Amino acid sequence: MAVLLDHIIIPARDKKSSAEFLARLLGVEVGAQTGPFVPVTVGNGVTLDYMDSSDFRWHHCAFRVTEEEFDAVFARIRQEAIPYQANPDGSGAGEINRRDGGRGVYFDDPNGHRMEVLTVPYGGWR
Repeated sequence: MAVLLDHIIIPARDKKSSAEFLARLLGVEVGAQTGPFVPVTVGNGVTLDYMDSSDFRWHHCAFRVTEEEFDAVFARIRQEAIPYQANPDGSGAGEINRRDGGRGVYFDDPNGHRMEVLTVPYGGWR
């Protein structure tokens, strides 16, 4: 049996605005609220279920996209003047990375979760 990630709960101070932020940047839709969750579903069927919470630590979510999708996401990041970095530790401010022949960029959502968009998996292991 293949093991597939189905969903992950992302705590947020305001689940609706946080889900809308990520969906807007990724160019996907926000789903209808189900119970305490506001879902954002990405292309491989994984759902990020945003839930209101005042007590949480930051998460890291990485989204693999095509070169064309990267261009679109990166344009929205710049259009909204969202600070971005080339590296997960926040270094390389205002830069993207070009690891393993692709492109990647990190940015924080309104709750301090570190989001990443990349075009190729790092290290060539996938």
